[in-house]
Amino acid sequence: MYSSLKKKILILGGSSDISKELIKNLDLKKNCLFLHYNKNKPKISNKQITLIKKNFALLDGKNFSESLKIFKNFDIIINLIGYIDNKSYYKSNYNNLLKSLNANFLAPLFIIKNSINHMKKKKFGRIINCSSIGTKFGGGDNTYNYSLSKHCSDFIPKELRKISNKNILINNVKIGLVNTKIHKKIPKKRMSKRIQLIPAKRMSNSKEITKLLMFLINENSYISSETINISGGE
Repeated sequence: MYSSLKKKILILGGSSDISKELIKNLDLKKNCLFLHYNKNKPKISNKQITLIKKNFALLDGKNFSESLKIFKNFDIIINLIGYIDNKSYYKSNYNNLLKSLNANFLAPLFIIKNSINHMKKKKFGRIINCSSIGTKFGGGDNTYNYSLSKHCSDFIPKELRKISNKNILINNVKIGLVNTKIHKKIPKKRMSKRIQLIPAKRMSNSKEITKLLMFLINENSYISSETINISGGE
């Protein structure tokens, strides 16, 4: 049961490798965790974790607000959504782009909005929006829609900057190349070339990303409205 003494945490994109590592580090005795996923249901046996299945890409103007009502009144929100449709700029169309914007930008934006008043009342809030280092370079050959939508999500409205005086801190984290199951599917020769573009000459791992996220969740008391790169120097 959720009590006022426990912090209510929402992880968006809960089936990712980074999310799995993050769950290992969260104290579920002190926190009430809600885990959102799209297709791949996380293998969770802990009854203290509530799973929420929702495909944000398929939302439209008629059901948008209604579909997001369940996502409200959270103390901590970590956005790890990474909807990728593998479309290039020339092969993309309106519907492709709208799906990416819905999943990676619009849904998280309104979910955050749904919890702001709750955070103000409790005088506490932590919002971590995980983006991609790809937005810095314009994205890859087949990730135009993904990169554009993540670029939009990097924007922190002026109104959200103002509420840092109420102990509500929101930050972007641009994540670089991570050694996850998605990248393991890419041919080694192609990955080797990509890794050589990283000044650190290697990929990061889920544990390294999680350490930063845990700091922003538990330790951070002053950093707000910033974009933090964890990308090996890119």
